[in-house]
Amino acid sequence: MPYTIALDARKIRDFGIGTYVRNLIQGLAAIDRENRYLLLAQDEDRELLATLPENFTPVAESAGVYSIREMATLSWRLFRLRPDLYHATHYVLPAYVPSKVVVTIHDIIHVLYPEFLPNGLAFVYATRMIRRSLERGDRIIAVSENTKQDLIDYFDVDGAKIEVIYNGVEERFRQRLAPEEIGRRLARLGIERPYLLFVGNPKPHKNLDNVVKAYARARRLASFDAPLVCVGDRTPGESRIRQRAEQLGLGDQVKLLGHVDFEDLAALYQGAAVFLYPTLYEGFGLPVVEAMASGVPVITSNTSALREVANGYGHLVDPLDLDAIAQAIARCMTDPDHRVRLIERGRARAEAFRWERAAEQTLAVYLQAIEGAPRPGAAALPGAANPEPAQ
Repeated sequence: MPYTIALDARKIRDFGIGTYVRNLIQGLAAIDRENRYLLLAQDEDRELLATLPENFTPVAESAGVYSIREMATLSWRLFRLRPDLYHATHYVLPAYVPSKVVVTIHDIIHVLYPEFLPNGLAFVYATRMIRRSLERGDRIIAVSENTKQDLIDYFDVDGAKIEVIYNGVEERFRQRLAPEEIGRRLARLGIERPYLLFVGNPKPHKNLDNVVKAYARARRLASFDAPLVCVGDRTPGESRIRQRAEQLGLGDQVKLLGHVDFEDLAALYQGAAVFLYPTLYEGFGLPVVEAMASGVPVITSNTSALREVANGYGHLVDPLDLDAIAQAIARCMTDPDHRVRLIERGRARAEAFRWERAAEQTLAVYLQAIEGAPRPGAAALPGAANPEPAQ
């Protein structure tokens, strides 16, 4: 018997959770023509869902994410729709859900780093919402073993109800662009090769201030001439990063591009000499596997899910150790053998992360939740066994 599954797609345009939502929906559409999907989306985003199969129906929902209003309006919406299952694609559930519930939790950064939140109320909100989702959810999806363990450690939840389903990598990052195409797109962005690449916003846990300082040290160590190109939302903290670059004498060498379209992002990855991502905490670290799939040597952190994803496949560093980051940059910029080794291992690692597989596993979780089936033993991630450290 086909089931009706409601899925929260209101963050579909985001670069983080939105990437998850977009690719999960596409993956489900490719494998499931039996069950009916109701995709709750902002009215202006419904066009993004127009080409899906007929068993996928966009449903307009104007309530904002992380708002008081969504507690009531989503409850009423789900009461009227009466789905067999509701999938919350982030950690917030409405006040009332008249069905089985699956919740995806990407990370608990707001719990681990409350100092990064605007106020104490935001910390209370995040903590209570995560706890409620863990208690109400029939199945919980964590995007890494690290996130699963964080949930067990900080919320004392039964790990048996948590399924680890890794994110995938979009095929656009695996497809090799012609050198002429890369050059054309870089020229349009005002970028010349060689350059180092960082993808992420300047929020404190992204560690961009330390990245800039370590980059300055690396230039002194190795005497290379390549700018640091930063992609992502620059609004919060942009002035501070610019001031740091000026202070270090690198005002024209740290380029803040802001958001770029996906085609340009693929070209930026493939054209980069090194990808830098030594952040303080990640629930998964999607830019790392995107860079690996793009054939770029990766420098990332030896903490959180980044170690889980990249240990043995990238050059891992302590994100608070400026000298270690600088030495890693200098080596990647001057040691061709090390670069080739990282590129080969990174591409092999990226093959393990497929959205098709994520969709298949997610559909299995839906059916387990609806039918009350026992949770099967979790399958190991292909390629999860790490080779010798890449350093």
